[in-house]
Amino acid sequence: MRAYAIDRYKTPLTRRDMPDPRPGPGQVLVAIAATSVNPIDFKLRDGEFKAILPMEMPLILGGDLAGTVVALGAGATRFKVGDEVFARPDPIGTFAELIAVAESDLALKPASIGMTEAASLPLVALTAWQVLVERAGLQPGQKVLIHAGSGGVGTIAIQLAKHLGATVAATTGTTNVDLVRDLGAGVVIDYRKEDFVDRVADYDVVLNTLGADVLEKSLSVLKPDGKLISISGPPDPAFARAIGANWVVRQVLRFASAKIRRKARARGVDYSFLFMHADGAQLGEIARLVDAGAIRPVIDQVFAFDDLPAALARSESGRARGKVVVTVDSAAAA
Repeated sequence: MRAYAIDRYKTPLTRRDMPDPRPGPGQVLVAIAATSVNPIDFKLRDGEFKAILPMEMPLILGGDLAGTVVALGAGATRFKVGDEVFARPDPIGTFAELIAVAESDLALKPASIGMTEAASLPLVALTAWQVLVERAGLQPGQKVLIHAGSGGVGTIAIQLAKHLGATVAATTGTTNVDLVRDLGAGVVIDYRKEDFVDRVADYDVVLNTLGADVLEKSLSVLKPDGKLISISGPPDPAFARAIGANWVVRQVLRFASAKIRRKARARGVDYSFLFMHADGAQLGEIARLVDAGAIRPVIDQVFAFDDLPAALARSESGRARGKVVVTVDSAAAA
């Protein structure tokens, strides 16, 4: 099969021929019609997580897929050959024509959208779900601030929070104000013109996707017992325990997050770091919301498989509105 991989950190993706994977017990083999790009892809390429999440080389990047089941491993019974599915597989490897995926990571693709749109959803939709539903337990009438509302996670999180009955505020740039408002944000803050701390206060939840300066300022807009949940770090001790990190890594992560955790405690606020995990059951819930019209994909650009490095560069530029998608099989993705 054709795939894009790296042989060592901080090197460009290269396309090469690699052996076709075979599904093991409890796995299914998926022919990938489309994938999409996420910031984690270039962060993994650059080795940002190598101390806590070491990867074997050569490493096929890519964490989203939409495609068709073409073979079943022993004991795999949830899907049948020919099913159209989508997933954020664990381990990753969707910048390729084929992948063997644990059936527990898969869900049937939303019937109302095509492969290209479906491929834009898994990682960002699971992240939004795990922040707002699983971690925050967001309730009707609560208030949530979502940073970078026009990004991949932000565009889905706004819609999900609105569906859950929350009051939604979001930060974005001038050119994306209308998009973010259309997605359901009742309070839209143009970060180029105003500071979010002057517009919102006494919020229940903040979803942070940005840097340390925004993270610390976000503490001031939360009510006591509010929740600051960051997907951009710093990782906290709970994350270290969840990944089974050794003593040295646990101490490093404890030190890295000590400042924000200390400031959160001083304000009576809960800080936590969330690293999205694969979950086919949650994707099934998300598919139902898509088919019900509660969530729609937001796609910035679509690239051909031969142009995947350009797709990665587009995502890395930070200018994408929503997701950057790559068609692996243009006929199947149409």
